[in-house]
Amino acid sequence: MTSPTSLHDIRVIDLSRILAGPWATQLLGDLGAEIIKIEKPTVGDDTRHWGPPYIQSGVDKEGRTAAYNLCANRNKKSVTLDFTHPEGKQVLIQLIKESDVLVENYKLGTLKRFGLDYDAIKEINPRLIYCSITGFGQTGPWAARAGYDFLIQGLGGLMSLTGRPDDQPGGGPLKVGVALADIMTGMYASTAILAALHHRIESGSGQYIDMALLDTQVAVLANQAMNYFHTGENPARLGNAHPNVVPYQDFKTADGHIILAVGNDDQFEKLMREIDLPELSHDPDFESNEARNKNREQLIRLIAEKIKKHESSDWIERFEKIGVPCGPINSLEEVFDNEQVISRGMQIEMTHENYGAVPLVANPINLSETPIRYNYPPPELGEHTRTVLSELCQLSEDEIQELADKKVI
Repeated sequence: MTSPTSLHDIRVIDLSRILAGPWATQLLGDLGAEIIKIEKPTVGDDTRHWGPPYIQSGVDKEGRTAAYNLCANRNKKSVTLDFTHPEGKQVLIQLIKESDVLVENYKLGTLKRFGLDYDAIKEINPRLIYCSITGFGQTGPWAARAGYDFLIQGLGGLMSLTGRPDDQPGGGPLKVGVALADIMTGMYASTAILAALHHRIESGSGQYIDMALLDTQVAVLANQAMNYFHTGENPARLGNAHPNVVPYQDFKTADGHIILAVGNDDQFEKLMREIDLPELSHDPDFESNEARNKNREQLIRLIAEKIKKHESSDWIERFEKIGVPCGPINSLEEVFDNEQVISRGMQIEMTHENYGAVPLVANPINLSETPIRYNYPPPELGEHTRTVLSELCQLSEDEIQELADKKVI
């Protein structure tokens, strides 16, 4: 008997594009919800065109979609629908009536112009959870502005913390190598949706969720925000070093780099013995983390001189034996060749009838009773339009074809 999924009885209308919204809905889809992704006819989600690289169709030589699109759109059904057309709006409303959640990321006021804002929709389906994701939220002086991840990483302070100090080679602010503000907003949004669904069990009512990329970026400043609150000083960029824990950074070896993450005094003492500096673990300048933080430059210089004398693999083997946290800086090739990553099944493959075997990154959630399921590979644009309109909207083939002729779908 196949185990049930956590959200097997939940249907989500996904009106979002690019990353934050699609990331949230993909997570809900992995947990078993039915995700109906509404896309603009002939164009689709912006990320279908964010290439190269592209994945090429083996059926249609002109058919392709950007690899970017694959990262956030599995376990979804793609329906092309122009809801700015009166007939398209009616189809969308019918789908909303049959659904539990709606996720959208249009600019402030866009959906209200078409009578698709929360106040209008809750009259149609009072049990609906309606989640809006924007750059700056639904209120405040910047609410009408468009927000993109790169802008938010700068505005939200993350780039002021990321990168090397200005006086070092390559110094200056840097963005994170993935769209972290988008991804974290998607994660928070999915959590909020689950909370709202739980509330609905008791109340019978849906609710509105207002998510903003900037709010999320500020929220995940974490310990760095606390450092600022309690000192009144802007944290400095430290490259790969940690603002609170020392030594906790990368070091150059004879053939590359390794990371040391020394989290307590016991680990520090073991490290000092292994690199032939045992006296430092009892030196008042270094024996506590507070002391090491105050004297980090001197300590790091001493450690660096020792580490550069041997190869990375030698140090990693030695440090692992004595329980000092350490590791390499892997390329993505090395990540997906790593025995632990392989054993945890973090790369999966789904079969698409047009693209063949499609490699994807797995969902990291492991549930014992309601496991993650991979039911649909990232869909072709409009792949499920006719099926969904027939089954959920009870439209005949002639009615569906009429909508297609009018370019509504």
